[in-house]
Amino acid sequence: MSKTLGNVIDLAVLHKHFTTDAVRYFCLREMVFGQDGDFTYEALLERVNAGLANGLGNLASRTLTMVARYCDGAVPAPGKAGAELTRRADEVREAVTQAVAQFDREFDEYNFSRALEAAWSAIERVDKFISDAKPWDLAKQADGRGSLELVLHTAVETLRHLTVLLAPVLPNATQEIWEQSGEAGKVAEVAPNTLRWGQSTGKRVGEIKPIFPKLDKKKVMDEIKQEEAASQAARTEEGKEQPVQTPAQPAQAVSEPAARAYITIDDFAKVELRVGQILTAERIPKADKLLRFTIDLGEAEPRQILAGIAQYYEPEKLVGRKVIVVANLAPRKMRGLESQGMILAAAVGEEGRPVLAGFLEEVPNGAKLK
Repeated sequence: MSKTLGNVIDLAVLHKHFTTDAVRYFCLREMVFGQDGDFTYEALLERVNAGLANGLGNLASRTLTMVARYCDGAVPAPGKAGAELTRRADEVREAVTQAVAQFDREFDEYNFSRALEAAWSAIERVDKFISDAKPWDLAKQADGRGSLELVLHTAVETLRHLTVLLAPVLPNATQEIWEQSGEAGKVAEVAPNTLRWGQSTGKRVGEIKPIFPKLDKKKVMDEIKQEEAASQAARTEEGKEQPVQTPAQPAQAVSEPAARAYITIDDFAKVELRVGQILTAERIPKADKLLRFTIDLGEAEPRQILAGIAQYYEPEKLVGRKVIVVANLAPRKMRGLESQGMILAAAVGEEGRPVLAGFLEEVPNGAKLK
């Protein structure tokens, strides 16, 4: 973001049109933790409508509404159904179990976007299960009661597990879903590993309200553009020169620039810069900005290093290139992969386009920069 370019995010505008939960969800789902991220109101609107309104919000609304309508507001026990429907219900249950485990693993590695992908895969799975089973039709069939109860029980249990799982991401929305599901207490205080399938049986659903109403993209964007234009006009007006009195000091007197923050030679010596040669380079699936490299630093084994330059470089064209690597940087996990150093690059232009640092002369792998 740059005040000069005027591409700052106005928090008042953000707060007016979006909930805090929506912004949290967008940042954790759209951006890779620790990396630069792109933000636009259009992208936020699309994520809110697709992931929250049509995804989690729709699952909560349709599931709890059907429990209220077909089961007198009480979550049913799983009824007896045919072999095929029972098999599909078991598959949903297994998918939820796997999603919970994957979510936990990814959160431990700070891979928040991938954790949310796992949770939403479970939402998509149960949504398809509900649509295929058609509980609204089962409710009309004389022999469909057992199947109806199995479908609704499976949907409620999936929703309950996901609500607990997503509490750190959507604290306000998950508490609302928790209460509408007939659960007591604070959802954020429930540990996912204490959940057991079937604990929702007999709970009575509360008052059902939309959690994530769908946003009118055109209407919201028109309002945001008007508000941004008004805000820009106000900043321009404030920035106009105002008449001032002649200063008392001589005209040539100027304020001293802020002191530069110098480091000592000892500080610089702590950073180990070494020459490396790129052996392999490839894109990382579902990570638009990251490239994965193996780099020879003159050590026994090449190192794996990740760099956020995929938008500016073709990986196959970088193989064989000599680069400068911060060799003593603590390893860190990104997208489930360990990065064992950092490649140096210049940041060019307002957008900070990366340009890899290198050499005009031949330098051996592993040579130390001083």
